[in-house]
Amino acid sequence: MMERPVRVLMVATHPVQYASPMYRLYAKDPRIEILVAYCSLQGAESLVDREFGVEVKWDVPLLEGYSWIALPNRSWRRGLGSFFGLFNPGIWRLIRDGNFDAVVLYTGYAVATFWIAVAAAKLRGIPILFGTDATGLQPQHLARWKIPVKRRLLPKIFRLADVVISPSEATRQYILGMGVPDSRIVLTPFVVDNPWWTQCASEVDRGVVRRTWGVPEDALVALFCAKLQPWKRPADLLHAFAKASVEGAYLVFAGDGPLRSDLEATAKLLGIAERTRFLGFVNQTGLPSIYCSADLFVLPSEYDACPVVVCEAMLCGCPVVLSDEVRGRFELVKDGETGFIYACGNVDMLAKILANALGNRARLAELRRSAVTRMETWSPRENLEGAVMALQQAVRLKPRSADRS
Repeated sequence: MMERPVRVLMVATHPVQYASPMYRLYAKDPRIEILVAYCSLQGAESLVDREFGVEVKWDVPLLEGYSWIALPNRSWRRGLGSFFGLFNPGIWRLIRDGNFDAVVLYTGYAVATFWIAVAAAKLRGIPILFGTDATGLQPQHLARWKIPVKRRLLPKIFRLADVVISPSEATRQYILGMGVPDSRIVLTPFVVDNPWWTQCASEVDRGVVRRTWGVPEDALVALFCAKLQPWKRPADLLHAFAKASVEGAYLVFAGDGPLRSDLEATAKLLGIAERTRFLGFVNQTGLPSIYCSADLFVLPSEYDACPVVVCEAMLCGCPVVLSDEVRGRFELVKDGETGFIYACGNVDMLAKILANALGNRARLAELRRSAVTRMETWSPRENLEGAVMALQQAVRLKPRSADRS
């Protein structure tokens, strides 16, 4: 065990509203000393999100409370989502000269900077940690040709890591299936800033929020909160809600995206337009009010590895109905205890859950309490301990050459 703090370089694609609170927590821990290197400042700077259709700049602090630098992006076509969209050759010199004990990569393997960082760290003999939130080989956009390619290449990629960090048990099982030894996988729960969400939830006036929606305060509300994209399957919820036909209940969509106009038209065809609300894009500080003013949160996704919206809803006392394709959140959503799980795409099954849950206020209150209680042990504290364990393990397995004596 090192007597001094483990000096860590954390390489991230861009500032993320969920990661920044964790960096601030890491920065306060005497066991580690972190520097975050950003490949882009998207998120901290305004940018038009093509899927939300609006200019997005997160309204919570992203760059405060920890040490960070911005790496110049030399890409000829800058942006997230493509291999050469992030090309930051400066990472080579930073790793070579930075005297780090470990390098943690949050970029994913599908960007050029990841491979520059891996090469630099390997050359210097510095331990590398990275992971994924995936729970299977299923591609997001149904490009089935990717499955055999992934099956062949991913085991080799993940064996490059001295320690693989896993945000959920489902991901750990996925990584084990690639032949990575269990001793080299460490659970670092994918969490949100629990204290912030709990504090904001305590300040919500549900009646006021309901009035802005045009929804009676005593009505029962099912909620969808995500981008309106095909793989999120918001239309499944729309059809299930209509089929459940719970008297006086409302359906609220928080979020925007390419399916919005189709969903609005479908709501009219199903005869539920008067009981359906579309709120559009809601920034971070507005989300606690959304969750606290709903009674049941539904995530029908066919592809959603480890979504933070589940944590957010449960912290705000909103039980979750989860598609069985969202395996990265099975530790949180226990069927009949903190929410419900149904077969993805089974609209009839989802309708039955909605009818039973929204038709029993006492049961909803019980689920609400259980959801909040479950989040007490899925928090930044557990993430921090997992991260420190992973770093210390990586350094023990592969100490830097300067420290081996």
